[in-house]
Amino acid sequence: MQALSSLSSLASGGRRDPGWQVQLRVDYVVNQVSLTHRGQSEDVIKDAIQEQLRVYGVVPNKRQVSKYAQAISALPQVQPASR
Repeated sequence: MQALSSLSSLASGGRRDPGWQVQLRVDYVVNQVSLTHRGQSEDVIKDAIQEQLRVYGVVPNKRQVSKYAQAISALPQVQPASR
């Protein structure tokens, strides 16, 4: 008779990679910074991403932050809506 497999994975919603919560936090911060800092210099964007990631307890990867900053700085600035 074979032993039953563990059911703990069913209770937690299945298996996920160890860093999935970190990646969700990075995605959230990058999306927020892309809304508020688009079109600005890469240095300003890097600082904003790093500051906000530290608030969420994430140690930023400098290469990854640089790529995100480069992409966000290339976006056109959003004009404020006129009334």
